[in-house]
Amino acid sequence: MLETFYDVMRRQGISRRSFLKFCSLTAASLGLGPSFAPTIAQAMETKPRLPVLWLHGLECTCCSESFIRSAHPLVKDVVLSMLSLDYDDTIMASAGGAAEAIVTEIVEKYKGNYILAVEGNPPLNEDGMFCIIGGKPFVEQLRYAASNAKAIVSWGSCASWGCVQAARPNPTRATPVHQVITDKPIIKVPGCPPIAEVMTAVITYILTFEKFPELDRQGRPKMFYSQRIHDKCYRRPHFDAGQFVESWDDEGARKGYCLYKMGCKGPTTYNACSTVRWNGGLSFPIQSGHGCIGCSEDGFWDKGGFYDRLTDIHQFGIEANADELGKVAVGVVGTAVAAHAAVTALKRARDAGDKS
Repeated sequence: MLETFYDVMRRQGISRRSFLKFCSLTAASLGLGPSFAPTIAQAMETKPRLPVLWLHGLECTCCSESFIRSAHPLVKDVVLSMLSLDYDDTIMASAGGAAEAIVTEIVEKYKGNYILAVEGNPPLNEDGMFCIIGGKPFVEQLRYAASNAKAIVSWGSCASWGCVQAARPNPTRATPVHQVITDKPIIKVPGCPPIAEVMTAVITYILTFEKFPELDRQGRPKMFYSQRIHDKCYRRPHFDAGQFVESWDDEGARKGYCLYKMGCKGPTTYNACSTVRWNGGLSFPIQSGHGCIGCSEDGFWDKGGFYDRLTDIHQFGIEANADELGKVAVGVVGTAVAAHAAVTALKRARDAGDKS
């Protein structure tokens, strides 16, 4: 029988107090509030660590790179304690036949009781020969590993949507996981890469509650993908005021104006970048002066590129055409000034009448 998370922590010399503190921090990272800390603690004390197979298809490994830099909860706690991460060819020590044998062992030994995490996607052209794992097409490994999985987590935009590999003309027929595996529950955690703390929080939630967090209609966890970056962006007041950066390093850029006209996709991108942020909450692309490229959205690579403006694109979530917005803002200000002047004149006339 697998050890519990608490068993491993105690064996590592971690005190009960530190364990409870960890549970509180984990609840906070999940946005659940302090009242859920006891629930997480009970789960960690009683439930065995969950076997996880982490497969890699067509991808650049940026999701793994992001994951190992998570600070809340610390990735070492997730990988070494909360998970029984039996296979991940990026960080595992074994190689060759010994490594591939692990996949077979987990699939057969833990039927219906392991999580399949997939980073990257399978190419389907030429019978999948554009991505070979252990001498066989990756799509075969994916289907086999998914056959007995309890559920699947699609890490990043490659696994969730196809990403750059699936961009037009997509010569390899790179295909997102959910279009290949259709008989298993799949949770998508898109981004190129996803935010590290989002990845570890999703895993923690699944381990604690033995279910997926609430998902949106596209299969993404609502706790992180229910709001647009635009909604919580600190530059949002400049958008509402019609104050935009017109060219890189102009006066508006130096003043921190909205990057909408420079191609920022924040108004159409659902992610937690403007709230959770990156590098332990330090910053996110817009804060560093670069507009959002919408990397967590389906087909982002084919939707205009990094710097093409959204100005002429009208869809749900876009409040107004950016060119018109500035004019409206000026008009509103002018109208307000005129109205204020009129009210002041009337007040003075009334006061003068009262005195006479």
